Amino acid sequence: MPSFILPKVSPSVEVTIPTNVTQDELLAFRPFKDWLATLQKSIKLQKSEATHAFYDKKDPYQLRSINVHSVEWFGPRIGFILMETVVQNAADPRPLPGIVFLRGGSVAILMIVRPEGDSDDRFVVMTQQPRIPAGSLTFYEIPAGMIDESGTFVGAAATEIREETGWKVPQGELVDMTEMALRNSTGIESHLQKAMYPSPGGCDEFIALFLWERTMSHKELAELRGKLTGNPKEREKIKVKLVEYKELWREGARDAKTLCAWALYEGLTRDGILK
Repeated sequence: MPSFILPKVSPSVEVTIPTNVTQDELLAFRPFKDWLATLQKSIKLQKSEATHAFYDKKDPYQLRSINVHSVEWFGPRIGFILMETVVQNAADPRPLPGIVFLRGGSVAILMIVRPEGDSDDRFVVMTQQPRIPAGSLTFYEIPAGMIDESGTFVGAAATEIREETGWKVPQGELVDMTEMALRNSTGIESHLQKAMYPSPGGCDEFIALFLWERTMSHKELAELRGKLTGNPKEREKIKVKLVEYKELWREGARDAKTLCAWALYEGLTRDGILK
C-alpha cells in the first residue's frame, strides 16, 4: 500500500493509504484535518499543563503512525474513513486504543412548537426515517445532518430544517445550546469542538445541538403531521412526527442526540440561561 510522511509534524508520522485515495485527497478531507489538529493540540498539553492526567515533559504520548484501512466515497467527495492510529510513549510500548471511524461534524435541532392560543402545550418535531446501521427502517430522532466541507454549524442546521420539514428558518433564530452550556467550561481541552461527542471511543463525530422555538397556527401543525420530506439527491425518505414535549424523553430514548438536546434544554432553562 502507498505511504507518505505526514508534513509539518514532529516526530515524523508515517501514513499508509489504500489505492483509492491520494495523499492530497486525504490531507484535504476536512474531518481528517480537524481530527489531526485537535489531536496535536491535545498532545502538546501533556508538556504544558501540570494538571494534565498524562503530564510528562520528557516522555509524552505521541502520534507514531496512521494506517488508513478504507475510504468510502460519496460520489466525488470522501464520505467516511476507517483508520488505525498508533499513539504511545517510550515507557509503555502498548499503544492507546486508536481505531477511528472518521466522518466529521454534524448538527441536530430541537424544534419546539406551540399552538396559537395554547401556551401550555408544546410539541417537538421528530423525524422517522430508515437507519440501516441500526437495523431500523423507522428510527425516531430529532432533525439532524452532516456538515459539509465548507459549512458552519448554524448553516448546516438551517439546511437540515429546510430539507426535513420544508421550513426556511433564518439562521438568527437558531440557538446553539452546546455553545451556551460550554461557555464557562473549566476543562483544559478547550480546543475540542463546542459540541457533543456521541461515541468518542471509536468515532470523531461531534454534534452541535441547536434549539428553535416557534408559535404556529393549528393549520400549520396539521400540515406538518405525517409530512413526507427529505433530500431526494441523498436518497432520504423522511416522515415528520409531532411529539408532546413531556413525552420526548420516552419517544427519543434510543437516540443519543435527542436525549442530549432534551437534557441541555432542561438544564439551560433551569439555570435561567435560556429564557
